[in-house]
Amino acid sequence: MMDYKKPKVIAEIGCNHKGDFDIAIELLDLAKQCGADVVKFQKRNNKELLTKEQYDAPHPNPSNSYGDTYGQHREFLEFNVEQHKKLNEYCDKIGIEYSTSVWDTTSAKEMITFKPSLLKVPSACNNHFEMLEILRDSYEGQVHLSFGMTSKSEEKKIVEFFEEKNQSKGRLVVYACTSGYPVPFKDVCLLEITRLKKEYGSRVKDIGFSGHHLGIAIDNAACALGANWFERHFTKDRTWKGTDHAASLEPNGLRKLCRDLNATYESMSFKSKDILDIEKVQREKLKYRKVD
Repeated sequence: MMDYKKPKVIAEIGCNHKGDFDIAIELLDLAKQCGADVVKFQKRNNKELLTKEQYDAPHPNPSNSYGDTYGQHREFLEFNVEQHKKLNEYCDKIGIEYSTSVWDTTSAKEMITFKPSLLKVPSACNNHFEMLEILRDSYEGQVHLSFGMTSKSEEKKIVEFFEEKNQSKGRLVVYACTSGYPVPFKDVCLLEITRLKKEYGSRVKDIGFSGHHLGIAIDNAACALGANWFERHFTKDRTWKGTDHAASLEPNGLRKLCRDLNATYESMSFKSKDILDIEKVQREKLKYRKVD
């Protein structure tokens, strides 16, 4: 029998604030109103993360760029440590959990100083073991890590890395994920949740689902398969400039997602007895009886 846990929804704001702190605050309020449990940003040290060639190259999609080069684009969207601290404080004020993805060693060191309850490792850098070591050895919160564009041998190495210090079962949450923006349904591969539960369910804290698909039709299937963390990109307007908006949920979508996941979770049970109390009246009224 599968052990279902109450679903937790992470609204990933990421860079959908367009580099505007006021928009970030507005998105926090909206995520709270929609019923999300956690909001998540991103933290990069771009000159550490990117080579000089990458930093100075033009954005691959100029219409989505906020700078003349990819590095300038990334810097425009980057909040500094003090701004992240203010976002953390605002989350505490309105009663929603703050988190961020960390992409490099410096960012990991900076963000653990806030002592958030969880930090995220994106699929793109789940093989950055210098950064993972900081999160494993110098941070006490949960480490959430996506397995997009990751081979099975790489997954195994990551989990074993946390197990070396007995930091897997109690702190590591791994996510089924397909890295694309947006991802067509045929490439979502929901049964990866089942595989991860079989392979790592007894070795990590939880299994999550990081979805980059359109709509909310399949998230409930992910819940039924046993995922209990659900990460979806979140924006106010999917037509805004930027690469992530198209694969994001707007407030109405996030609100419905939170509602539907809780309904699915509540329904995932066996009957406690053959005839439920709610059925007794209908049984008395409708059940076939042979007429003598």
